[in-house]
Amino acid sequence: MKATSNQILIIFGASGDLTKRKLIPALYDLYIQNLLPEKFAVLGVSRTALTDEDFRKRAGEFLPEGASVNSFKEMLFYQPVSNDKATDFIPLKKRLSEISIQLQIPENYIFYLSTPPSLYGVIPHFLFENGLSKSDKYFRRLIVEKPFGIDLKSAKDLNIKLLNYFDEEQIYRIDHYLGKETVQNMLVTRFSNGIFEPLWNHNYIDRVEITSSESLGVEGRGGYYDNSGALRDMLQNHLLQLVGFVAMEPPVVIEANAIRNEIIKVFQSLRPFKENMIVKNVIRGQYTESVIKGEKVTGYRNEPGVDPYSRTETFVAVKIYVDNWRWAGVPFYIRTGKKLPTRVTEIVIHFKSVPHHLFGNSSNTANNQLIIRIQPDEGILLKFGMKTPGAGFDVQTVNMDFHYSDLTNTKVPSAYERLLLDCMQGDATLYARGDAVEKAWEFVQPIINAWETNPEIPIYGYPAGTWGPEQAENLIKSVGWRFPCKNLTDDGLYCEL
Repeated sequence: MKATSNQILIIFGASGDLTKRKLIPALYDLYIQNLLPEKFAVLGVSRTALTDEDFRKRAGEFLPEGASVNSFKEMLFYQPVSNDKATDFIPLKKRLSEISIQLQIPENYIFYLSTPPSLYGVIPHFLFENGLSKSDKYFRRLIVEKPFGIDLKSAKDLNIKLLNYFDEEQIYRIDHYLGKETVQNMLVTRFSNGIFEPLWNHNYIDRVEITSSESLGVEGRGGYYDNSGALRDMLQNHLLQLVGFVAMEPPVVIEANAIRNEIIKVFQSLRPFKENMIVKNVIRGQYTESVIKGEKVTGYRNEPGVDPYSRTETFVAVKIYVDNWRWAGVPFYIRTGKKLPTRVTEIVIHFKSVPHHLFGNSSNTANNQLIIRIQPDEGILLKFGMKTPGAGFDVQTVNMDFHYSDLTNTKVPSAYERLLLDCMQGDATLYARGDAVEKAWEFVQPIINAWETNPEIPIYGYPAGTWGPEQAENLIKSVGWRFPCKNLTDDGLYCEL
């Protein structure tokens, strides 16, 4: 474990939901594991007028009770700041200096933007104007939450703004999916096992399937979601990053720039969408009213804050290709949606069938699959054929699995724990780089343009609680999608929804 320098974490938007539900609990978990620096403080910042004690009390709402929590809260401070003009940050600079002197902490600062995206260019500007964005003696880092723009132009504009005030190596664009242990384990699975890496190419892999489904709907966020949709909210960032991890070449070393260089090469290899390809290779849907377990479920257009004539997609499925030597001709099928049967994110590597079927070609001899489960029931499942006991050579598919929950003596860190600690240690491996963000937007921009300019492109309805519109089956045709269950191992036997 790397040593972590003494520092102060400044959270903008500290009175918001993300800070209370995710950031403070993650910091507390790092504290009880003795992973925080020896001298450390958190300064919460927002417009809301709070005292240090008010902030500590609010932070405690999502923490257990006990002596360790009380000692952790002593690290928490608060400073109300308006974001209207640069001079509003003068009291912030003064408070940071006071905390540094009081707690004998060097002026190493991480600024976390847990704010509306409209402030992503404003706050860094004011930090720069007050001499807080750079230092010759101390490190200064900036964590930016998604969304990184709403299209290619806004993403480029945001990067230009940020780079006016911070250098690229100071900027950490956070994607909590990359903080998940099973995402990181893909690197180990691929590059440390001689049984996988030689097969990880078009000679042996038939297709790759990535699913990220949610059983919940927009849950009171209809106003926000109606201006976003599944393509922007999930596919452009989280799921394309998973494609990058699956498809990347081996890095020279396990180091941030080496890994991120390989991911950007994948994005550069994505086959661009031409307008006539989009209808055939991209399916969008929107959940409609239905009955689930005897209860009536509201359709998307009837959700609070949603336009009753909305054409915002709550489901999207795409077929893409990575045009390089390793993946030539291998389709990647990606889908994500809300109000699907269960909450699950997984990657399925479908291997090609044997060239000669000695034991028949029935449904019981399906191609081998390697399933990497991101959430829930995190683990890895390998499906392969075995002889059914008895006379003859009947073959059935069996499962061989590993669950992270089996590591009973090992705590699996939350995504925010891992990502916060990495930033504290200056490790940007699991953070998105500016060029990769822009390349991902460049890939999806033709889809956005087509949907906005061509009203003839349909948006299909699907009953809430189903696996999306029937038309999504046309993408994958004869082989069909895998329908994952909440439980990983016993898929095909029973399904807990």
